[in-house]
Parts: sequence; C-alpha cells; structure tokens
Amino acid sequence: MDRPLPGSAHEALETFLGRWTGTTQWEATPWGPARTAAVEISFARAAAGLAVTWTYRHTEADGTRSEGHGVFTMDPDRPDTLWYRVNSMGLPPEPPARASWEAGTLTLERRSDRGAARHTFRVDDGVLTHGAGLRLGKASDFTPFMTSVCRRVAEDAAIPA
Repeated sequence: MDRPLPGSAHEALETFLGRWTGTTQWEATPWGPARTAAVEISFARAAAGLAVTWTYRHTEADGTRSEGHGVFTMDPDRPDTLWYRVNSMGLPPEPPARASWEAGTLTLERRSDRGAARHTFRVDDGVLTHGAGLRLGKASDFTPFMTSVCRRVAEDAAIPA
C-alpha cells in the first residue's frame, strides 16, 4: 500500500473516551417544546484505533428514547477529522461531515439544502459538553437548540433504564 493508513483517531479524541451521563436541555423550536432528558454518551476505540465510535441515548421523562451512533476517523490526506452519524429519527444517513479542532473544542458542521447544523464537543474539568445549533435558510448565525452536560462514569456503572 503506497498510501498511509488514517491517523490514530483515538489519540486525537482521547479526552472523550469512556462513558458519560448527564442531562440534555432542548430549546423550544418549531419541532418541539423546550424540555430536558437524561443522556448517556459513550466514546470507544474501534477498528484497531483507526476510529472512535460515539453513541448516545436520550431518555425523556415519559420514557421515550432516541439514540444515535457516530464514527470519527482521521483523514490521512488532510489534518482534520471525519464524522459519520446515524440516529433513530428515521432519516437516511447523511454523507460524512468534517470536524475541526480549535482551543480544545471539536466542531462539526453538517450542511443540507435547508441550512447547517453545528455540533461542538468539549471536556473541561471532567465535564463533557455537547452543544448543537442550527442555521436555517438565509440566517447568518447559528441558533443554539440543544446542550448536553455530562460527567464520566465507570465503565461498569449501572445506568438507570
């Protein structure tokens, strides 16, 4: 093989590895009311360290669950990270999105015909924060619509169902 293998994704994402639990706060949007849900997030090494998987599960007060799965991997030709995600909302998978690092924050933007979604991930003092915002139509700024705040838990810790 004359092309190098992708870089070790888990080295770049080391600070995120493990299980995290906390809460997610959604702002009121045309798609639903403001609400809070329990969240469990996991980041794990995969593909011999060439990728990191990301899974999340939101559990609403009424027991309704939504979940998603993602894969981060390094691009061997460019010094950034690729991200691929699917969720339980019933939409078809989207093409991979590129991520960037700035001041300890992993930022991903996904674009569509309707606008863009921006996700940010950061760990500060043992707290993982995942934020998301939307920029729809001709808007110039992202409007925050979701923030998850979590603390790391032991791998074998029981997570309430």
